[in-house]
Parts: sequence; C-alpha cells; structure tokens
Amino acid sequence: MPIVSKIFCSPLQVVLFVRKRPHLINGGGFVVMDGNQRVVFRVEGCGILGVNGELIGGVVQALSIHNWWRSYLMDYGAPSKPVFSLQEPKLPLVIINAPIRITVESKGRKNNWDFEVIGSFTDRACTVKDRKGNILAQVGAREIMAKKEFYHVVVQPGYDQAFLVGVLAILDNINRESTRC
Repeated sequence: MPIVSKIFCSPLQVVLFVRKRPHLINGGGFVVMDGNQRVVFRVEGCGILGVNGELIGGVVQALSIHNWWRSYLMDYGAPSKPVFSLQEPKLPLVIINAPIRITVESKGRKNNWDFEVIGSFTDRACTVKDRKGNILAQVGAREIMAKKEFYHVVVQPGYDQAFLVGVLAILDNINRESTRC
C-alpha cells in the first residue's frame, strides 16, 4: 500500500534496523539499515534521505495549540506535497500511553484517521495498525541491544517503508530523542 511511493513497498516482510546517532555527529538523527546492513534511509534533522542521499521528505511541526506534525514529499522544482499528519498527545506519552492517530493527507479527514501507533515508542514496544486493525509494522528491541540506540522495525509485505520511517522520525522528535526539527 504505497503512501509515499510504491518503490518503498516490498512484496516480502522486511526487517529494518534503526541506529540512532548522537547529536554531536551530524546533529543527531538516525540511520535505517536493511538485513544486509546497507543504509536504506537516513533521517537528518527534519529531512528523510534515501539510499543515494536524495531528499525524500521532510517533517514539520505545525505551530498550534493542537501540536500537529506534518510530513511532506519533497520534489525538486515543485511545491512540497503533504503526505500525512499526526497529532501529538496533550499529555506526555509516558503518562497516558494513548494511541497516536495518523491521517493520510490524500484521503482527507472524512474518517478522522487512517493509522494508529499503539504501545510505547520510548520502550521500543509499539505497533502501527491501519483503521481495520491490520498490522503494518512492529517496533521492538532485543534485550541484548541498547534499546534507545538500536532497535528493529518489522514491516509487513506491501506497506510503505518510507512512510513508516517518517512516522518514526516524528515519534523520535516528540519524545525528544535523537531527531530535532
């Protein structure tokens, strides 16, 4: 199910590995690697970069009392196109552990939300589901790994990996971890 582009969808289940970078190295962010330890995405500041360093998208927090975050598709020479948005919870996620709802911009707001993140991103134990309850991806960490610095994301077949990396970038930013917009 492409949201950013069908080139980021795989017919097979994919395990991505996320390694955070300290703020002292390129301003923080994180790299996303495939099972062969090849970098497939990089998140630097508010930008999401592809394999060849091309800017795929960006993340911007809307300045409002509702704390909306928006992700945009970048295309050189053309205006930025909104891809999805989500609203940061009013209370810290650690306290309420409420789902975070995501709206795909091209579908409009008639359903209020299209996807949701359930669980704890800070504990690396959360799931991204669609409105019907289908699992798109699961974020997890093994006990032997440093949970905050290195974790994995299991992406189900057919789902857009670039979209999920954008969601991770926003969750990382909301929780004031490695990414800063």
